Amino acid sequence: MDKPPGNRTCLYSTEQLDDIVTGMAHQAAGFLVGRSKVAIVGVLRRGGPLADRLHQRLQDVYGLRDCLRLDLKIQRYADDLTLLYPETRLTENAEQAALELAGYTVLVVDDVMYRGHSMLRAVEYLARKQPAEMRTVVLVDRGAAKLPVRTDIVGVRLDVAPSDVIECNVPPYEDEFRIDLLQLDRTGTV
Repeated sequence: MDKPPGNRTCLYSTEQLDDIVTGMAHQAAGFLVGRSKVAIVGVLRRGGPLADRLHQRLQDVYGLRDCLRLDLKIQRYADDLTLLYPETRLTENAEQAALELAGYTVLVVDDVMYRGHSMLRAVEYLARKQPAEMRTVVLVDRGAAKLPVRTDIVGVRLDVAPSDVIECNVPPYEDEFRIDLLQLDRTGTV
């Protein structure tokens, strides 16, 4: 997929983000270690591979095994924050429809908390499955949420202009794990 034109600045490199994910895993361990039923849910697209990274770190460092790991497909915005759908769409598959989460501690993982639409939709959907506890995790919180959604674990908080875009580059969708600030070229000039 072609990236939108504009000025890009790398804010966090792979090495820095690996340290940040380790810190996020440390925080998550406080909610999860000792729980008999744990589910880690990624919000697709980039929340899925981020959830995998977090899950791997929880296994390696804290011995957290036997987690239920799944992804939810939720769509509202394009990567450049162009509104794709007036409502936030969640695509449910048959496995998710039959999913039982009673008694689970659920960790919901997404890349960027912007306005809160995707996270709210994920939390609403999962809450109907009646987990014992649910926590939210984002790599980047822009501090611009407009909906009643909070993030329990935040990798980094970035206050940027509303017209700017935070690009979380997460393999396999991009080659390198990094966070870029994109100042969009909306006029045809950079």
